[in-house]
Amino acid sequence: MIHESAIVDEGCEVGSGSKIWHFCHLITGCKIGEGCSLGQNVMVAKGVVLGNNVKVQNNVSLYEGVVCEDDVFIGPSAVFTNVINPRSAISRKNAYKKTIVRKGVTIGANATIVCGVEIGAFAFVGAGAVVTSNVQPYSLVLGTPARHSGWMSEYGHRLRFKPDGLAECPESGDIYIFSGGKVVKIVAKDDTTN
Repeated sequence: MIHESAIVDEGCEVGSGSKIWHFCHLITGCKIGEGCSLGQNVMVAKGVVLGNNVKVQNNVSLYEGVVCEDDVFIGPSAVFTNVINPRSAISRKNAYKKTIVRKGVTIGANATIVCGVEIGAFAFVGAGAVVTSNVQPYSLVLGTPARHSGWMSEYGHRLRFKPDGLAECPESGDIYIFSGGKVVKIVAKDDTTN
């Protein structure tokens, strides 16, 4: 579904079941996966790659260098940059930096993602946060600059680790372990029923 007010340049790839809403602009050379949703006034530049089931809310510009894996959620008015030191009078089109957003990440409304970082799988960037460095998988980051503030489950719930290093997602029942400064899902609830 592509709204009549959206502009999709020739040479864009848009996967089946994706929805492109009012006033979006997809620029030649971008790739949109299957089942994606791009809200009102989203711009997707050349070279941007969105995996399957990516949800981009209103008023987001995805500049060249941004790669989002499957199941990423980008909240309204989130900002991505692609040059570290922009100047109007100096062309830096050869200095674009890649930003990688791994599977299942949530980026809150009005967050800013400074280019050249990797946001690990299932990380959660709070609303208004300014991400200036890499984010670990499952990490909750908040503030300006964004700092680690806890751990999140794949269902988006805060994980509360017990002294044995284990935590359970209250919605899914999945079990996570905190060890060596990292979080890993060790048992999915579905795996425990056998």
